[in-house]
Amino acid sequence: VFGVNLGSWLVLEPWMLPQEWLDMGGQDCSDCSQCIRSEFAFVKAYPDTADQIFDEHWSTWFSQDDVDQLVRLGINTVRIPLGYWIIEDLVERDTEFYPRGGLQQLRRGLLQLKEAGIDAILDHHALPGVQSPNQMFTGNCTTNVQFYTPYNYRRALLWTAIMTVLSHLDPAFASVVSIEAVNEPIMDATQTPGYGDFQKRFVRTVRVVERALGIGSWSGQTQRLRRHWGIHARQEDPISALRTTITTDAYFVDDDNHFTGPNPAEAADGPQVYDNHLYYRQGVADANEEAYMHSICNLQRVPDDAALGNSPLVFGEWGLPTQFSATDEFLVKWADAQKLAYTQGAGWIFWNFKIERSKLAGNLSRQWSYFDGVDRGYLTVDPSQLHDPHVCDPYV
Repeated sequence: VFGVNLGSWLVLEPWMLPQEWLDMGGQDCSDCSQCIRSEFAFVKAYPDTADQIFDEHWSTWFSQDDVDQLVRLGINTVRIPLGYWIIEDLVERDTEFYPRGGLQQLRRGLLQLKEAGIDAILDHHALPGVQSPNQMFTGNCTTNVQFYTPYNYRRALLWTAIMTVLSHLDPAFASVVSIEAVNEPIMDATQTPGYGDFQKRFVRTVRVVERALGIGSWSGQTQRLRRHWGIHARQEDPISALRTTITTDAYFVDDDNHFTGPNPAEAADGPQVYDNHLYYRQGVADANEEAYMHSICNLQRVPDDAALGNSPLVFGEWGLPTQFSATDEFLVKWADAQKLAYTQGAGWIFWNFKIERSKLAGNLSRQWSYFDGVDRGYLTVDPSQLHDPHVCDPYV
C-alpha cells in the first residue's frame, strides 16, 4: 500500500485550510469548542446555507486534478475520512448539526478514483456521539464523549452495514477495498466501556451483510436477512430495513462470544487489516534528529503487532512534522526512514494529500502535504523508492 489520506474533504478539519474556513464563515480560537471551529458548530450557526457552502468545499477540495496528481505520483490507495452523518437518516436533527449531500460527493469521488485505478478505504473517522474529546476530526469539538454507549454503537453498526451494502452493490463504490471501524478512539480502556465487543460486532456486521448478499461461504442466516431487506444497488435509503435487522438479529447485537481482552485480532472473521497511526511530533522520541532516527530505524511495531496476530499492519496516518525546526536535509532522511520502517508491514498512507497554501497557513504544507513533500524533494516521485536505501545503517 502506497497511499494518502483525503483529509478535510468529507470531514473538514479547519486547521488544514485556515483561510478557506474563515472565508466559509468559520472562526478561529485556541479552544475549538468555544467558537465556530467544527462542522457541528458551523451548521448550527448557518442552518440555511451550510449545505450549499459545504457542497462547494467538497467539489473543490478534492477534484479530478487531484486524482490526476495521485496517478502521476504512483499512489495506489486512498483513505477517505467519513462522518457518520454522510448517512443522513442516522443524524438526530434536533440535537446534531451536520451538512447534507455528502454521499453524492463521495460517489463522485469514488467514480473518479475507480477510473484512475486507485483503491479506497472508507474510514469511519467521526463517530456518532463523538469518540474523542475536543478534536476537530470528530466533527464536533466537545468534552461530552458519548460514542461508547449502546445507542451510538448501534448507530455505528448501522452505518457499517449500509457502507457494506453500498460497497458491494453500488457501482460507484467498486474501488472500495476496506471499511475501517473507528478512527483514533480513546486509548484508555477504562473510558471506553463495551468497545471490545463493538469491534467484534463491527466485523460480524460486515460479514453477515456480505453473506446475506451471497458473498462468502457461510449462509446460515442469508435467506432470513434477505427477507428483512430487499436492497438494490441504487437504493439510497436501505436504513429502515437494516435498522430492523440490527435491532432484531441476535447475531448482530447479542453475540455470546464477548471480548475477553483488548486485542482486535479476536474480532477476526475472514481477512482484516490493522491500522496504526504514528506522529513523532506528539512525543514518540526526544526532540532532536538523532533520537528521531534511532527510534524510527529500530521501530518494532510491525513484529510486535504480528506477534499478537495484528497483521497485516498498515500505517494509516503518518507525516513529516517534528517537535523541532527540521532542515530540508533532515526531512529527506526522515521521509526515507519512515517509509523504510512502514514497508516492513503492508505499507503506508500519508496524512495528508494536501494542505491549503495561503498566507494564513504559512509553512504548514511543508511537512503535512504529500504533494508539497514530493515537490520539495523530501518524498520520492515513485512511492516505492527511497533516496537512500541505507539511510538507517548508522542507527541500527
